[in-house]
Amino acid sequence: MTRNVLVIGLGLIGGSIALSCQKAPQTKIYGYDVLDKTRELAATLNIVHEVVSDVKQAASIADVIIFGTPVNVTLQWMDELKNWPLKKDVVITDTGSTKSLIMEKAKELKDIGITFIGGHPMAGSHKSGVTAARQYLFENAYYMLTPFDDEDGRQIIKLEQLLKFTLAKLVKVDAKEHDHMTAVVSHFPHIVAASLVHQLNGEKEQYPMTALLAAGGFRDITRIASSNPYIWRDITLQNRKELLDQLDVWQEEMNHVRSILENNDDQSIENYFAVAKNVRDQLPISTGAFYTTYDLYVDIPDYPGVISEVTGYLAEDNISITNIRILEAREDIFGILVISFQTSEIREQAVKCLQRRTKFEMHIA
Repeated sequence: MTRNVLVIGLGLIGGSIALSCQKAPQTKIYGYDVLDKTRELAATLNIVHEVVSDVKQAASIADVIIFGTPVNVTLQWMDELKNWPLKKDVVITDTGSTKSLIMEKAKELKDIGITFIGGHPMAGSHKSGVTAARQYLFENAYYMLTPFDDEDGRQIIKLEQLLKFTLAKLVKVDAKEHDHMTAVVSHFPHIVAASLVHQLNGEKEQYPMTALLAAGGFRDITRIASSNPYIWRDITLQNRKELLDQLDVWQEEMNHVRSILENNDDQSIENYFAVAKNVRDQLPISTGAFYTTYDLYVDIPDYPGVISEVTGYLAEDNISITNIRILEAREDIFGILVISFQTSEIREQAVKCLQRRTKFEMHIA
């Protein structure tokens, strides 16, 4: 018997889930997007088995419906599907970055007998749209599920049996716990990164050279400030309470930093950095939230054509890079050339390639 899956919203996340679920046996993936151009691209790129224009009709035969849309849009869809002719045992899920609002709305579906299990695949890319969709985007990333406490276990298993083909690590958590944890490790860091960039921007008039020196560590710590402002506007508003709590904690931490600076106690200052280093060094490398680049620092000599030489070696070994840049300000950074890769495995291939072909020193941060 064929399992019918409908993915609504064929951007980076929805498209990648659709591609990965095509690996599931006896499964047909239908796809819908409100944009005609996206539907055309999805059909051309074989993102789904079949692109549909009548989403309501496709939903009526679906065993699983996945919303690959932003939270605010998903909330609107959840209102609409209350009146759709759905299968009795259909499982509906989403991919939004916040879960409390979604699961509050899901209570309305639960009251009329519709199963909704919140979902959040914690991976992404610096690119967006259906053309950026990748079959292995979620491999080894955490995929958070937020079912109701009294949800039918068979329905949870039904969803897990499909999502396992994303090769992600499926974890069940409470919606409020999800929003708190993502506030700590993802949402609040975006605010901090943005605030550091604003602080730098305020220096431009009196110290215009400051921006020229903002490479190396500063660029790395503020990378996420380059994320889509519209998406982060919505996430910030949706997780507003948790973020306000995190601001309180952050201000307490900054008061502590101020106190050890005012006391001019060298041992306390050293201990502060030592604890931070120890905790940071124990963090997982490849299962964090959202898009992560895997950087390789290469200490290249200065002669004409050296960069094309490096990229040429990588190309010969069919190793793809996502970004490349030269560091002019390199305080605390080893290597003048930074090459970014999509996965740690690809970065390791690059290291072996360059070790075999060159004598350049390399470092992984």
